[in-house]
Amino acid sequence: MVWEENLVAAAEESKGFLVQFVKKGEEKSLLQEGAKEFFDASFLKTALLPVEGELRLLVGLGEKPLDKMKVKELAAKAASECQDRKIKEASMDVSTLVKEQGIEAVRDITEGALLGNYCQIRFGEEQKEEEKPCKIWLSGISGEYFSQAQGLVKEACALARGVMFARDMVNLPGNRLRPEEFARQVIRRMEGLPVECVCYDRDKLKEMGMEAMLAVGDSSEYAPCMLVLRYQGAPGESRITGLVGKGVTCDTGGYCLKAASSQLGIKGDMAGGAAVAGTIYALAQTGVKTNVTAVIPMVENRISPGSFLPGDVISSYSGKTIEIGNTDAEGRLILADAVSYAVDQEKVTEVLDIATLTGAVVGMLGFSIGGVLCDDESWYGEFRRAHDVSGERYLRIPFYEEHEKMIESELADVRNMSSDGCGTITAGLFIRKFAQGRPWLHLDIAGTAWVGQPVFAFQSKGATGAGVTTMYQLCCREEK
Repeated sequence: MVWEENLVAAAEESKGFLVQFVKKGEEKSLLQEGAKEFFDASFLKTALLPVEGELRLLVGLGEKPLDKMKVKELAAKAASECQDRKIKEASMDVSTLVKEQGIEAVRDITEGALLGNYCQIRFGEEQKEEEKPCKIWLSGISGEYFSQAQGLVKEACALARGVMFARDMVNLPGNRLRPEEFARQVIRRMEGLPVECVCYDRDKLKEMGMEAMLAVGDSSEYAPCMLVLRYQGAPGESRITGLVGKGVTCDTGGYCLKAASSQLGIKGDMAGGAAVAGTIYALAQTGVKTNVTAVIPMVENRISPGSFLPGDVISSYSGKTIEIGNTDAEGRLILADAVSYAVDQEKVTEVLDIATLTGAVVGMLGFSIGGVLCDDESWYGEFRRAHDVSGERYLRIPFYEEHEKMIESELADVRNMSSDGCGTITAGLFIRKFAQGRPWLHLDIAGTAWVGQPVFAFQSKGATGAGVTTMYQLCCREEK
């Protein structure tokens, strides 16, 4: 994966081969009569045609109004077409997009152009030689906005690298990313950045009393660990945002074994942890003035003679006891300990947890919208503003006292499985019980972290890196 070379640079003037975005209807006056039949400017339609005596790549805008996701798609489509056509250097005239969406569109254009050419890591005897990516210059930006555009490009490049790192981690096969290897990969990515990395191994977790996490992680011969990433971009501030990401690198479901049809996806159950790591990377790269501590519990959920069972009652870091209703509801167990630790030891002032947590959210919202639960209006307001900037799609799900009753237990303080449905709500509310009253927000990305076929042009088959851009914008709140 090329991280550094394909950095989109802003320029006022065109350089080399020109990419032009065309609104529906405008192609009629732009093209000569014989060329009109090859391009109708439908959304994402492309054509390589002569215009004003030079060959240009035309990309259709369609008829409907643009939004942030469509802008990312357009840039991704243009960049991938340049790459596929082996164009070495091109100017992307973004004047039409900026005129409609404002100069902030440069961030979305840059992010889309970089993500549009993402490729999965491959394994095999014959490794495909990686091609040098097309160098893309953004043209059509007026001088008064040039400096701002350069700043947006720089920010978007860091963000795109964070997203691509998350994609890389999620796409890796389970046998290539055991819990401790996951931690090593993240620590390696943070090298040279102002991020303090601390990894707690199995022995330390036992000493700390991380019993809910160990109930899951001790089911595997591959040791669990917990990675803590501390970014202090505003050392004088008392506010510390806690990001807690689920890091289950292999989830068989334990004794509540997943169906065979679901087994191929079990390697990606650490997408929340990968997204948190990608967010910290982007924050540190851009030097955002904020304090963020990330906690990523990393485990495998397997079947072994000593694995936990339905009906067991276990303890936790917080001291709360938990009745196990389902061993495949393991993500909330490790997040419970990690959230408790973040509040108790890292002194975070608000908590966001993110996880591929429930199949129920997929049935509810599909593969393009993430589910959100939150118990603090101010905290949710900040999150809403963040995903308005990022363009990611989320829907807030309501909850009430009757939902909390669904995870009550006759044997323990709480049960890890609902007694009567509402799986997405009750899974989130289970984690909330360990936030100790801090403002809490829960993201369920089970439907958005992975796609069998891309939903948007800036995605590729497999991991999406869901959550990185929104969490980054959330942590940038002081600067926006």
